[in-house]
Amino acid sequence: MKSKRSARLIDMTRYLMENPHTLVPLTFFAERYGSAKSSISEDLTIVRQTFRDRGIGLLETIPGAAGGSKFIPYILKEEAEQFVGEIKQALNDQSRLLPGGYIYMADLLSRPYILRQIGRIIATQYLNHDIDAVMTVATKGIPIAQSIANLLNVPFVIARHDSRITDGSTISVNYVSGSNRRIEKMVLSKRSLPEESNVLIVDDFLRGGGSAAGLSDLVKEFNCNVVGISFFAEGVYNGERKISADQYTSIFKINTESDKISVSEGNYDNKVYGYLDNKEN
Repeated sequence: MKSKRSARLIDMTRYLMENPHTLVPLTFFAERYGSAKSSISEDLTIVRQTFRDRGIGLLETIPGAAGGSKFIPYILKEEAEQFVGEIKQALNDQSRLLPGGYIYMADLLSRPYILRQIGRIIATQYLNHDIDAVMTVATKGIPIAQSIANLLNVPFVIARHDSRITDGSTISVNYVSGSNRRIEKMVLSKRSLPEESNVLIVDDFLRGGGSAAGLSDLVKEFNCNVVGISFFAEGVYNGERKISADQYTSIFKINTESDKISVSEGNYDNKVYGYLDNKEN
Protein backbone atom coordinates (compact mmCIF):
# COMPACT_ATOMS: atom_id res chain seq x y z
CA MET A 1 0.00 0.00 0.00
CA LYS A 2 1.39 3.36 -1.06
CA SER A 3 2.04 5.73 1.85
CA LYS A 4 1.75 9.50 2.03
CA ARG A 5 5.01 11.40 2.41
CA SER A 6 4.17 12.58 5.93
CA ALA A 7 3.53 9.00 7.05
CA ARG A 8 6.69 7.79 5.30
CA LEU A 9 8.85 10.41 6.99
CA ILE A 10 7.52 9.56 10.45
CA ASP A 11 7.92 5.81 10.04
CA MET A 12 11.29 6.13 8.26
CA THR A 13 12.67 8.32 11.05
CA ARG A 14 11.45 5.89 13.70
CA TYR A 15 12.96 2.91 11.89
CA LEU A 16 16.35 4.55 11.42
CA MET A 17 16.56 5.70 15.05
CA GLU A 18 15.59 2.24 16.31
CA ASN A 19 18.25 0.61 14.11
CA PRO A 20 21.38 2.79 14.41
CA HIS A 21 24.61 1.78 12.65
CA THR A 22 22.60 -0.51 10.35
CA LEU A 23 22.84 -0.19 6.58
CA VAL A 24 19.29 -0.01 5.22
CA PRO A 25 18.99 -0.53 1.43
CA LEU A 26 16.92 1.94 -0.58
CA THR A 27 14.83 -0.96 -1.87
CA PHE A 28 13.78 -1.80 1.70
CA PHE A 29 12.02 1.53 2.13
CA ALA A 30 10.70 1.50 -1.45
CA GLU A 31 9.00 -1.86 -0.89
CA ARG A 32 7.90 -0.95 2.64
CA TYR A 33 6.01 2.13 1.46
CA GLY A 34 5.17 1.14 -2.11
CA SER A 35 7.03 4.18 -3.44
CA ALA A 36 9.57 4.87 -6.15
CA LYS A 37 13.23 4.97 -5.20
CA SER A 38 13.42 8.58 -6.34
CA SER A 39 10.73 9.52 -3.80
CA ILE A 40 12.53 7.59 -1.04
CA SER A 41 15.78 9.41 -1.90
CA GLU A 42 14.01 12.75 -1.50
CA ASP A 43 12.57 11.62 1.84
CA LEU A 44 16.00 10.56 3.08
CA THR A 45 17.39 13.96 2.12
CA ILE A 46 14.76 15.62 4.32
CA VAL A 47 15.53 13.24 7.22
CA ARG A 48 19.29 13.76 6.80
CA GLN A 49 18.93 17.55 6.89
CA THR A 50 16.65 17.42 9.95
CA PHE A 51 19.00 15.08 11.82
CA ARG A 52 21.90 17.44 11.10
CA ASP A 53 20.03 20.65 11.95
CA ARG A 54 18.72 19.23 15.23
CA GLY A 55 22.01 17.60 16.23
CA ILE A 56 20.45 14.14 16.32
CA GLY A 57 23.04 12.35 14.23
CA LEU A 58 24.47 11.61 10.82
CA LEU A 59 22.57 9.86 8.04
CA GLU A 60 25.30 8.44 5.84
CA THR A 61 24.51 7.37 2.30
CA ILE A 62 26.51 4.56 0.72
CA PRO A 63 26.12 4.50 -3.09
CA GLY A 64 26.01 1.43 -5.30
CA ALA A 65 23.96 -1.74 -5.60
CA ALA A 66 24.95 -2.87 -2.10
CA GLY A 67 24.56 0.60 -0.61
CA GLY A 68 21.87 2.31 1.40
CA SER A 69 21.53 4.65 4.37
CA LYS A 70 22.96 4.33 7.86
CA PHE A 71 21.96 6.40 10.91
CA ILE A 72 24.83 7.25 13.27
CA PRO A 73 23.66 8.99 16.48
CA TYR A 74 25.77 11.65 18.16
CA ILE A 75 25.46 14.67 20.42
CA LEU A 76 26.49 18.21 19.51
CA LYS A 77 29.08 19.95 21.65
CA GLU A 78 26.63 22.63 22.80
CA GLU A 79 24.07 20.07 24.00
CA ALA A 80 26.77 17.97 25.67
CA GLU A 81 28.14 21.02 27.50
CA GLN A 82 24.67 22.01 28.70
CA PHE A 83 23.99 18.50 29.99
CA VAL A 84 27.40 18.23 31.67
CA GLY A 85 26.82 21.59 33.36
CA GLU A 86 23.47 20.44 34.77
CA ILE A 87 24.85 17.16 36.09
CA LYS A 88 27.96 18.87 37.48
CA GLN A 89 25.69 21.13 39.52
CA ALA A 90 23.77 18.11 40.81
CA LEU A 91 26.99 16.27 41.73
CA ASN A 92 28.31 19.29 43.61
CA ASP A 93 25.58 18.84 46.21
CA GLN A 94 27.57 18.38 49.44
CA SER A 95 24.95 16.00 50.86
CA ARG A 96 26.18 13.40 48.34
CA LEU A 97 29.47 12.93 50.20
CA LEU A 98 29.75 9.46 51.75
CA PRO A 99 32.26 8.04 54.28
CA GLY A 100 35.61 7.14 52.73
CA GLY A 101 35.44 9.94 50.16
CA TYR A 102 32.83 8.23 48.02
CA ILE A 103 29.98 10.12 46.38
CA TYR A 104 26.36 9.06 46.01
CA MET A 105 25.38 8.88 42.31
CA ALA A 106 22.80 6.07 42.18
CA ASP A 107 19.84 8.44 41.84
CA LEU A 108 21.37 10.05 38.76
CA LEU A 109 22.46 6.79 37.13
CA SER A 110 18.96 5.35 37.43
CA ARG A 111 17.25 8.05 35.34
CA PRO A 112 16.65 7.10 31.67
CA TYR A 113 17.23 10.62 30.33
CA ILE A 114 20.60 10.92 32.06
CA LEU A 115 21.68 7.45 30.95
CA ARG A 116 20.66 8.27 27.38
CA GLN A 117 22.70 11.49 27.37
CA ILE A 118 25.72 9.74 28.92
CA GLY A 119 25.41 7.10 26.22
CA ARG A 120 25.27 9.75 23.48
CA ILE A 121 28.37 11.53 24.82
CA ILE A 122 30.43 8.34 25.05
CA ALA A 123 29.15 6.94 21.75
CA THR A 124 30.12 10.19 20.03
CA GLN A 125 33.71 9.71 21.18
CA TYR A 126 33.92 6.53 19.08
CA LEU A 127 32.24 7.59 15.85
CA ASN A 128 35.37 6.71 13.89
CA HIS A 129 35.86 3.28 15.48
CA ASP A 130 34.38 -0.08 14.57
CA ILE A 131 33.02 -1.43 17.84
CA ASP A 132 31.68 -4.97 18.16
CA ALA A 133 30.81 -5.03 21.87
CA VAL A 134 30.60 -2.86 24.98
CA MET A 135 31.99 -4.43 28.15
CA THR A 136 31.58 -3.58 31.81
CA VAL A 137 31.90 -5.28 35.18
CA ALA A 138 28.87 -6.30 37.26
CA THR A 139 28.42 -3.00 39.11
CA LYS A 140 26.62 0.30 38.53
CA GLY A 141 28.27 0.51 35.10
CA ILE A 142 25.70 -1.89 33.62
CA PRO A 143 23.00 0.74 32.78
CA ILE A 144 25.65 2.97 31.17
CA ALA A 145 26.99 0.08 29.10
CA GLN A 146 23.48 -0.82 27.97
CA SER A 147 22.74 2.76 26.93
CA ILE A 148 25.92 2.95 24.84
CA ALA A 149 25.34 -0.49 23.33
CA ASN A 150 21.83 0.56 22.26
CA LEU A 151 23.21 3.59 20.43
CA LEU A 152 26.02 1.61 18.81
CA ASN A 153 23.65 -1.31 18.12
CA VAL A 154 26.11 -3.87 19.48
CA PRO A 155 25.94 -6.41 22.36
CA PHE A 156 26.98 -5.40 25.85
CA VAL A 157 28.97 -7.93 27.84
CA ILE A 158 29.08 -8.17 31.65
CA ALA A 159 32.12 -9.63 33.41
CA ARG A 160 31.31 -11.03 36.86
CA HIS A 161 33.33 -11.85 39.96
CA ASP A 162 32.11 -15.45 40.01
CA SER A 163 30.86 -17.87 37.37
CA ARG A 164 27.35 -19.23 37.03
CA ILE A 165 26.27 -22.63 35.79
CA THR A 166 24.38 -20.93 32.94
CA ASP A 167 27.64 -19.38 31.66
CA GLY A 168 29.02 -22.67 30.39
CA SER A 169 32.79 -22.66 29.85
CA THR A 170 34.43 -19.47 31.12
CA ILE A 171 37.70 -17.57 31.01
CA SER A 172 38.88 -15.78 34.13
CA VAL A 173 41.67 -13.40 35.14
CA ASN A 174 42.96 -12.29 38.51
CA TYR A 175 43.64 -8.61 39.02
CA VAL A 176 44.72 -6.28 41.81
CA SER A 177 42.09 -3.82 42.92
CA GLY A 178 43.59 -0.35 42.55
CA SER A 179 41.97 1.14 45.64
CA ASN A 180 42.25 -1.61 48.29
CA ARG A 181 45.09 -3.71 46.79
CA ARG A 182 43.14 -6.97 47.03
CA ILE A 183 43.44 -9.81 44.55
CA GLU A 184 40.09 -10.24 42.84
CA LYS A 185 38.71 -12.42 40.07
CA MET A 186 36.88 -11.55 36.89
CA VAL A 187 34.98 -14.17 34.84
CA LEU A 188 33.39 -14.16 31.40
CA SER A 189 31.68 -16.88 29.37
CA LYS A 190 33.71 -18.11 26.39
CA ARG A 191 30.69 -17.48 24.16
CA SER A 192 30.49 -13.80 25.06
CA LEU A 193 33.13 -12.47 22.65
CA PRO A 194 34.14 -13.77 19.23
CA GLU A 195 37.87 -13.57 18.54
CA GLU A 196 39.23 -10.30 17.16
CA SER A 197 36.22 -8.31 18.38
CA ASN A 198 36.76 -4.60 19.00
CA VAL A 199 35.63 -3.88 22.55
CA LEU A 200 34.75 -0.62 24.30
CA ILE A 201 35.17 -0.82 28.10
CA VAL A 202 32.92 1.40 30.22
CA ASP A 203 32.30 1.84 33.94
CA ASP A 204 30.66 4.32 36.26
CA PHE A 205 33.66 5.42 38.35
CA LEU A 206 37.45 5.32 38.12
CA ARG A 207 39.51 5.26 41.29
CA GLY A 208 42.65 3.12 41.10
CA GLY A 209 41.86 1.59 37.71
CA GLY A 210 42.11 -2.04 38.86
CA SER A 211 38.75 -3.07 37.39
CA ALA A 212 39.49 -1.39 34.06
CA ALA A 213 42.91 -3.05 33.90
CA GLY A 214 41.30 -6.41 34.74
CA LEU A 215 38.72 -5.95 31.98
CA SER A 216 41.50 -5.08 29.53
CA ASP A 217 43.38 -8.25 30.47
CA LEU A 218 40.19 -10.26 30.05
CA VAL A 219 39.60 -8.82 26.58
CA LYS A 220 43.13 -9.86 25.58
CA GLU A 221 42.49 -13.41 26.83
CA PHE A 222 39.73 -13.60 24.21
CA ASN A 223 42.17 -12.44 21.50
CA CYS A 224 40.16 -9.25 21.14
CA ASN A 225 41.09 -5.57 20.98
CA VAL A 226 40.37 -2.76 23.44
CA VAL A 227 39.41 0.30 21.38
CA GLY A 228 38.83 2.56 24.38
CA ILE A 229 37.95 2.92 28.07
CA SER A 230 35.36 5.44 29.24
CA PHE A 231 33.99 6.41 32.66
CA PHE A 232 31.10 8.49 33.85
CA ALA A 233 33.39 10.02 36.47
CA GLU A 234 36.88 9.70 37.89
CA GLY A 235 38.06 10.52 41.39
CA VAL A 236 41.30 12.05 42.60
CA TYR A 237 43.74 9.21 43.31
CA ASN A 238 47.13 9.74 44.92
CA GLY A 239 48.53 6.29 44.16
CA GLU A 240 49.64 4.88 40.83
CA ARG A 241 46.70 3.97 38.63
CA LYS A 242 46.59 0.70 36.75
CA ILE A 243 45.76 2.54 33.52
CA SER A 244 47.46 5.66 32.18
CA ALA A 245 45.73 8.98 31.54
CA ASP A 246 45.92 8.61 27.76
CA GLN A 247 44.08 5.27 27.86
CA TYR A 248 40.71 6.53 29.06
CA THR A 249 38.19 9.36 29.01
CA SER A 250 35.84 10.57 31.71
CA ILE A 251 32.90 12.97 31.69
CA PHE A 252 33.53 14.30 35.21
CA LYS A 253 36.42 14.64 37.65
CA ILE A 254 35.45 14.53 41.32
CA ASN A 255 37.64 15.66 44.21
CA THR A 256 36.57 14.78 47.77
CA GLU A 257 39.97 15.01 49.47
CA SER A 258 39.11 17.94 51.73
CA ASP A 259 35.80 16.37 52.86
CA LYS A 260 34.05 18.57 50.33
CA ILE A 261 32.82 17.72 46.86
CA SER A 262 34.43 19.57 43.97
CA VAL A 263 33.36 18.54 40.46
CA SER A 264 34.92 19.60 37.17
CA GLU A 265 34.68 18.41 33.58
CA GLY A 266 36.68 15.40 32.45
CA ASN A 267 38.51 14.95 29.17
CA TYR A 268 35.58 13.48 27.24
CA ASP A 269 35.60 16.16 24.53
CA ASN A 270 39.26 15.70 23.57
CA LYS A 271 38.48 12.97 21.04
CA VAL A 272 34.98 13.88 19.88
CA TYR A 273 34.41 16.95 17.83
CA GLY A 274 37.33 17.08 15.41
CA TYR A 275 36.10 13.91 13.77
CA LEU A 276 32.50 15.08 13.89
CA ASP A 277 33.36 18.40 12.22
CA ASN A 278 35.17 16.55 9.44
CA LYS A 279 32.18 14.27 8.84
CA GLU A 280 29.76 17.20 8.72
CA ASN A 281 31.94 19.09 6.26
